[in-house]
Amino acid sequence: MEKEEMDDEVRLEKESVIPILKVELVRKLASLIEHDDRAEFEKLCKRVEYTIRAWYSLQFEELMDLYIYFDPVNGEKILNKRKMSPGEIETLELSFLTHLFQMMEKSSFKLLTKEEYKVAQSGQYLLKIPIEVDESKVDQDLFRRYFRGHQQEKPQEDLPDFADKYIIFRRGIGEDQITEYFFKEKVNVIISRAWRLLLRVTRIDRLFTKKQERSKKDTKKTDEPYEDVEDQNIIVKRIRLEKMELSITNLLGKTKIQEPTFERMIVVYRRASTKDKPDRGIFVKHFKHIPMADMELVLQEKKNPSLTPTDWVKFLVSAIIVVATLICYLLIPKADIWIVVAILAGVIVYCAKIYLTFRANKISYQNLITKATNDNQLDSGKGTLLHLCHDVIQQEVKEVILSYYILMEQGKATIQDIDLRCEQLMKEEFEEDCNFDVADAVKKLEKLGIVTRDKIGRILCVPLKKANDAIGNTTEEKVVEARQAKAGP
Repeated sequence: MEKEEMDDEVRLEKESVIPILKVELVRKLASLIEHDDRAEFEKLCKRVEYTIRAWYSLQFEELMDLYIYFDPVNGEKILNKRKMSPGEIETLELSFLTHLFQMMEKSSFKLLTKEEYKVAQSGQYLLKIPIEVDESKVDQDLFRRYFRGHQQEKPQEDLPDFADKYIIFRRGIGEDQITEYFFKEKVNVIISRAWRLLLRVTRIDRLFTKKQERSKKDTKKTDEPYEDVEDQNIIVKRIRLEKMELSITNLLGKTKIQEPTFERMIVVYRRASTKDKPDRGIFVKHFKHIPMADMELVLQEKKNPSLTPTDWVKFLVSAIIVVATLICYLLIPKADIWIVVAILAGVIVYCAKIYLTFRANKISYQNLITKATNDNQLDSGKGTLLHLCHDVIQQEVKEVILSYYILMEQGKATIQDIDLRCEQLMKEEFEEDCNFDVADAVKKLEKLGIVTRDKIGRILCVPLKKANDAIGNTTEEKVVEARQAKAGP
């Protein structure tokens, strides 16, 4: 039983992201500070945000300027006007991807790994038919060149097989739940369990036992190194009908199924083109709340679903049964015609069930595609990049504010202490688990000049008034003061 429960758990590494809004964080922390210091703290929060925004301004501009050349809408016209050589264009492509990957890392988006994709595909949720990408319609050269050029700088050894065609970033883990009767699906579960029982009774399943044992041993070896980082993982339950206990109540009543979701997904790809007429457009699409088992929905240039090889085998076996039945009827003069009719009717009904199930699944697939496009797609192209830039600033600001507050309230601390206390505060005050990126936060605190170190390396913050003086009056504050002066009393 314990093993079955483990099979229902999806375990993924936590991202270094603070999952609450900056305005909520500032409001809550300010309320915990003595009233006399509250105004100075709020001023510091604003100055930190203005300063960090200025730090990243040039980097954001470079990213957006590079994307102009690869915008699928107008990029081709701009490239034609500039009359660049293929080598110059390829240099700009790799520069854009380098900036994009840096922004993704700063905003706590992670590259989807081969292991995560394998875990996602190990279950089934709403998508009932296999989805394939038409590889002839997707470029397979751009990302190969990028990863080949960055292999020594930052090796990527655990990429999915489709990484030469699509790059998928993910952030945040959630849950999607549906409660329905699922009558058709429950019938399929009963048939599946009956089939497995037949395999056990006939001992055919023993043919696969050794292979499964080897797979379990390999998994055990892989899991051992991660025992020390157990608290860095997030665990979400996957509730499937396949694990349902068979009872009259469960079969006739409503049942809840649950699937972990990637709360944010960004897909980057390029369409295939020819040497005579190259297409340099790079698509960047942003999605929300995508069930892990159905993540193929976000992939573009998909093939039109068709009957699977298994379905065709079923049709072939059914045809053989029909032919065998007719031959037996012709060879045996005294054969009961009604038995023959019953067999033929059963085969026909079975074939009709296969086809009608496929049609129903195809309609469901088309509805899911429509939902993913209309409801789950947040933005694309420039809109996604602007959203990404905003995310970077918000995360950096929240890291600085939270770590400074901890030092202000609790005094000197080591990096490990700051990390632990920030995560504890998030849990106690906001009921949120997070993996705090303390090293990056301390670097920014030091760059702002609002922390110092003692002789043994412990970190301490300067008082609020001195911290505000260290950052100084920002351009944004001067603009606000000018507006207020112009408005008058």
